Amino acid sequence: MSDSKRGKASDWPVRRGRRAGKKSVAKPGAEFVRLRKGAELAHGMFGARAERLLRLANLELPVPKAIAISVDTVRGIAAGRMPNSAGLLAAFGETPLLAVRSSPGMASWGRAQTILHVGMNFDSLKQLKLRMGDVAALELYAKFVVEYSVEVARLDPESFDDPGKPADPSERLDAALSVYESDVGAPFPQSIEVQLGNALRAIAQAWEGTSARMLRRARGAPEDAGLALIVQEASTALATGENGSGSLSSAHPKTGAAGLFGHYASAAHGRIEVGGVAGAELDGQIRQVLEDASRCLAKLRESERDACEIEFGVSGGGLRLLDYGPAARSAAAEIGIAVGLAKDGTITKRCALTRIEPDSLGRILHRQVNPLHGHKVLARGVGASPGAASGAIVFSAAAAEACAARGGSCILVRVETGPEDIRSMYFAKAVLTGRGGATSHAAVIARGLGVPCVAGASDLHFDQKGQALVLADGRVLGEGDVLTVDGTRGEVLEGAVPLVESAVNDEIVEFLGWADLQRDMAVRANADTTAEVRAARSFGAEGIGLCRTEHMFFGETRLTVMRELIFADSDEERRSALDQLLGMQRSDFISMFEIMKGWPVCIRLFDPPLHEFLPHDRDEIRDLAGALGQPVSKVAARAEELREFNPMLGLRGVRLGVTVPEIYEMQARAIFEATAEANRHGDSVVPEIMVPLVSAHREMELVRKRVDAVARSVRNESGTDFEYSIGVMVETPRAALRAGDLAKDSSFLSFGTNDLTQMTYGISRDDSPRFMAAYLAQGVFPQDPFSSLDHEGVGELLLTAAERGRASRQDLVLAICGEHGGDPSSIEFCRNAGFDYVSCSPFRLPIARLAAAQAAIRAGEGA
Repeated sequence: MSDSKRGKASDWPVRRGRRAGKKSVAKPGAEFVRLRKGAELAHGMFGARAERLLRLANLELPVPKAIAISVDTVRGIAAGRMPNSAGLLAAFGETPLLAVRSSPGMASWGRAQTILHVGMNFDSLKQLKLRMGDVAALELYAKFVVEYSVEVARLDPESFDDPGKPADPSERLDAALSVYESDVGAPFPQSIEVQLGNALRAIAQAWEGTSARMLRRARGAPEDAGLALIVQEASTALATGENGSGSLSSAHPKTGAAGLFGHYASAAHGRIEVGGVAGAELDGQIRQVLEDASRCLAKLRESERDACEIEFGVSGGGLRLLDYGPAARSAAAEIGIAVGLAKDGTITKRCALTRIEPDSLGRILHRQVNPLHGHKVLARGVGASPGAASGAIVFSAAAAEACAARGGSCILVRVETGPEDIRSMYFAKAVLTGRGGATSHAAVIARGLGVPCVAGASDLHFDQKGQALVLADGRVLGEGDVLTVDGTRGEVLEGAVPLVESAVNDEIVEFLGWADLQRDMAVRANADTTAEVRAARSFGAEGIGLCRTEHMFFGETRLTVMRELIFADSDEERRSALDQLLGMQRSDFISMFEIMKGWPVCIRLFDPPLHEFLPHDRDEIRDLAGALGQPVSKVAARAEELREFNPMLGLRGVRLGVTVPEIYEMQARAIFEATAEANRHGDSVVPEIMVPLVSAHREMELVRKRVDAVARSVRNESGTDFEYSIGVMVETPRAALRAGDLAKDSSFLSFGTNDLTQMTYGISRDDSPRFMAAYLAQGVFPQDPFSSLDHEGVGELLLTAAERGRASRQDLVLAICGEHGGDPSSIEFCRNAGFDYVSCSPFRLPIARLAAAQAAIRAGEGA
């Protein structure tokens, strides 16, 4: 190419004639910038890809010659104002082959377009034949003609999909050129200036098109999001030797293990998967390519302080980097990479901890739906408990138990669950409900058990009486039909789909150990059974923050005894039932104390209304009457007598303890007798007794007086001294406002934010999913207040209670034991408010441990 065609140096707005040590700086409004060491880019004006390529050049890594075209210039191109192509081409020599690549501000804003081998014509074809051979050169040209025709000239791709196309590459090239000339009305352009100008215009106009704008809007891009372009020397140059392209990462995408992983497509040897391939098995030139790539990745890892992935081309055996970015990784690999970087000193442990989203740990601890396999979504609801499981539909506890006894997997399907369903949830692999949300009964119990749950699947009709599940399309599923419940995404899937096993490993355990050293707030677990307590300890619980004792009463044998207590006609019958429950509870607490081995255990006294223990329909009433040896009419009358219009605000919690004190006295005795037994065996235990639903100071006075009396009695009977504390579960706005009074008779205040939120908002946590999506979409609430603590309203109650409580009692312990105790944002709020600990479901403990560490680090107080 002559100098006249190349253009003068002054036509190219990059300072070419510079002395050593001076930088090439883009002038304001510059059309082009040469991407080479020392150049500077106006931030935001040349796109993310251009900035990455410049970083590669500054690291002295091998990159092809490249020119970045500014956002403003690309807008002008779309409007028909073409730049100085001759000036742009001056950097690439006489007969270049070029690639035109898009460079948006963020990759997610739109489809990344690339047009390869711009400059192919009959002259370059002759040179390529000499170096690549006739067949390869002709195939490359034919491929370019088709790509140019479709992407630049906007011809119909089907015009080139001839099922009878010739096998000879020369004939295929002639056919493609013929289609182009026929549809365009002109021969295929041979001028590189014309090809380049048309390619730039096509990409620029596509970006400004209506469909592209709609896509960017859907992906959250700003309305004025611009596109820059890069003109780059093609990776396939006119050179002999090894040629190819590939994508390689410095970390295993599933585990994060250091190494070389990806693929390389060699022009001579075909595609090679890289990862565990022995060097001796590779061709000498290919081995050299991979060694060069490995050195580049090592330098990027040091510079970016992260595992990276490179896109590269090879021409004549020479490696050229085309782009790079963070290595693709799973949640488990994210931790593996962070741990590896911290161990070799690339980043600090504190930095490693801040790189991981706490909620991502939920995808590690549970099995998940394999994203590589297709599946059909039958319905969507609230992802109430993470993980995924497949199994046969069951509608009752009996069916769930029978399925488990046969060694099968079942999905418990209910309109909504109640305490009577707890037993069946122990046998089920997953739970699906038609009503409820993230803090519903089904959600809370499922998270405690580590069982996947989708709640509030309102697209389905739950025919509980007819034992059927009706899909939105009218299909009916019955007992035994197979479903998959994806509690992570809140989806119900057809049939059994492939699952990915949990990925807990030694690196994750070590990582969480680092988190424990950083946090300055204790993390406890909500656990009600010995199985849950064991799970809590295995996940690092520093105690039990909430043991809901009523859940211990719903086993088949215990439920019968509880019902005997409710239907007792005499003091003797009532005492007999209480004695049986006393032995059961004492045994439970002894086991719990043994597992916790001195860690604190906070036990909540009986909370639900008594009607929850009674049958709900005529058949169940008849069965109970038979078991109790009483007339059906008497059982039905007693059930009706206990039924309340609004049981959530009725005779429950402390109100039951004040009006029917025998139950609380029995529970206190069971706790203290278990404490004395544990202390005799050398396990020092200081139980914490929590009184639920307190609103008035006098309620606490009455309960404390009776609990203290039971403690004195057990000390005298056992001859064993022991310590204990008693506190309030703050669930009502009045309790929060009167925390100063309550603290006078309380060692601790533990906030039950599930009920506190619904009482503060006046919203049922079970029914809120019916309108919550609309509220969130219209900005009424910034987030679901049952999933993440409302800092403004409910949070103000917590802050008020903390201030007033500690003003009354300086050593008052503050805690949160609602489901918000496992939410990172809520944990940070509580930590900053001076709370002593949070308590959450056992399987959310790793999330809480990491979130508490990150909160301390952000506050500048981590170790």
